[in-house]
Amino acid sequence: MDQVKIGKFIAECRKKENMTQMQLAEKLGITDRAVSKWETGRAMPDSSIMLELCGILGINVNDLLSGEVVTMENYNKEMEKKLLELIKEKEQADKRLLTLEWIIGILSLIIMIVPCIVASYCTDAGIIEEWKAVLIIFSGMIPALVGIFFAMKIEQVAGYYECKHCGHRYVPTFKAITFAPHMGRTRHMKCPECGKKSWQKKVISKEKSDL
Repeated sequence: MDQVKIGKFIAECRKKENMTQMQLAEKLGITDRAVSKWETGRAMPDSSIMLELCGILGINVNDLLSGEVVTMENYNKEMEKKLLELIKEKEQADKRLLTLEWIIGILSLIIMIVPCIVASYCTDAGIIEEWKAVLIIFSGMIPALVGIFFAMKIEQVAGYYECKHCGHRYVPTFKAITFAPHMGRTRHMKCPECGKKSWQKKVISKEKSDL
């Protein structure tokens, strides 16, 4: 979405209603500084006040997100464009999440291994007693398991898995992700569409590309 274009549109609509930034802000219960940020394209209206803002300006949400009054002839085209933009934004967010998953996974592994090495060395060297070594190991296990849990959660919600048999792309349950045999991001799971099990790869897009 073009925030600068949307900002200019908000300013135009506000002026048509003969309102200052301060008057619009008072109606919405916010500061005029927030309105100024919208109109200069530095920020977007919060979703919680978007409908109220549209009501005050005499426009609809589609007009607001398009940065212009959308005619009925262009309505479907604009809606399709907005949906494609939202899909693209989700794909980019999913890619960032999957990168974060790798980082969390590596850090969790380090947090798990380092205390074990330290405890083993200190025990062999007679520096600490065995029960203290066990405490050191557990001190690394707990945060590591928490990290692994969040990494698995990201693995579940970011992107989709594609069935090898029917090509269906879906978001599996956390239980399926946890207990499925896997090699990297490829997991052996049952497809909810065709009911067959296969080694399914992680993909970013919901639909297959025509390219």
